[in-house]
Amino acid sequence: MKRLPLLLLSGLVAVAFAACGGKQPETTPTPTGPNTDSLRAAQQAHDDSMKAAQEEADRKAQAEAKRRQEIADSLAAMGRGTEAVKTLLATMIHFDYDKAIIRGGDAAVLDQKVAILQANPGLRIRISGHCDERGSDEYNLALGNRRATAAKQYVVSHGIDGSRIETVSYGEERPLASGHDEGAWAQNRRDEFEILSGGENLKQP
Repeated sequence: MKRLPLLLLSGLVAVAFAACGGKQPETTPTPTGPNTDSLRAAQQAHDDSMKAAQEEADRKAQAEAKRRQEIADSLAAMGRGTEAVKTLLATMIHFDYDKAIIRGGDAAVLDQKVAILQANPGLRIRISGHCDERGSDEYNLALGNRRATAAKQYVVSHGIDGSRIETVSYGEERPLASGHDEGAWAQNRRDEFEILSGGENLKQP
């Protein structure tokens, strides 16, 4: 009589274990790749980037061609001899009050000098910085030096070896105009360009 409850209990345990089913096997989710839309968007972004880069390269090439043509036109208008090239090379640039920043129009003047230096690899020049009469001697010497250095850095940034260019500052010591008003001061805030060597038989760019 005592065995019946024991058998009944064993049966219930077996039924309960079967109902739980034990630990289910783990399954690896099926990997999903990028959908068609994302691939198309990535390709379009790449194509747009390549197109923009090509357009920028074309724009720079056109600007360089225009710059060279303007230089050639300037020289053609003056004549093709050494003296014409020297005249263009000696063209001064000017600065705003208390500034040593190359202005837009003066950048075009420096571009002409770059072209001449490129066409005449033996040419060496000196750039001298000048100021108007306002300010102390010491301040103006430093400002003149910054102005000469600014022009040199521009030329060097366009491919000219810096060893071919010397700089010097004269501050306010060598004014072009002797007046004491803005008209005179504007003329005196300048850089001048002088040939040191290699100026014989200069070639046109």
